[in-house]
Amino acid sequence: MAEIRPKVNYQVKMEQTIKTLPKDRVPVLFLHACCAPCSSYVLETLSRYFSIWLFFYNPNIMPEKEYEYRLSEVRRLISELPLNNPVEVISGEYEPERFLSLAKGLEEEPERGERCRKCIAHRLEETVKAAKEYGADFVTTTLSISPHKDAPFINEAGAELAAKYGAVWLYSDFKKKGGYFRSIELSKEYDLYRQDFCGCVYSKVQREREKEGHSCENKPH
Repeated sequence: MAEIRPKVNYQVKMEQTIKTLPKDRVPVLFLHACCAPCSSYVLETLSRYFSIWLFFYNPNIMPEKEYEYRLSEVRRLISELPLNNPVEVISGEYEPERFLSLAKGLEEEPERGERCRKCIAHRLEETVKAAKEYGADFVTTTLSISPHKDAPFINEAGAELAAKYGAVWLYSDFKKKGGYFRSIELSKEYDLYRQDFCGCVYSKVQREREKEGHSCENKPH
């Protein structure tokens, strides 16, 4: 029989950690970001408690024009969004070949499937390694704000990698307490580019198929 694991509220775990933060200095958070819309609510919330190094490392995003545009939107958001503490963008290497290599044989996997888990794990590992190199106090990702992403997997993988490399993982589930809906409001307020696929060519194909299917359903027979 499969082990029944207790459900964890990662939002509560984050709030508990925030209550223990030092009062005499502002701790540094190394934050992986996938795009500006997902970053908006997270930055609005966490800049109250942390100075943030925002790490844009997403080799899954293709083509390069799409990658550069999403990065430019992240930079624009930070320049326009009122922030309580400094936020600095760190642009990782653009390495689409690494994503294509780990996705090989998993091209037809759906979102949240094995390809998605491998992609997230890879991005988290590079983020945690960079966080350790930069000497950040905590490390986490904006990915859990998406209702399409598996928050338990993200947090378990992140915590395991943080332990491996000697960093401290900040548990989170940013979609909780209206976080996802607040990100939509902020996207409209700042006129952010809000893509309808995660970034990789396979998710784009999947989204186009879904659109075609929806279109066919609404056509008269």
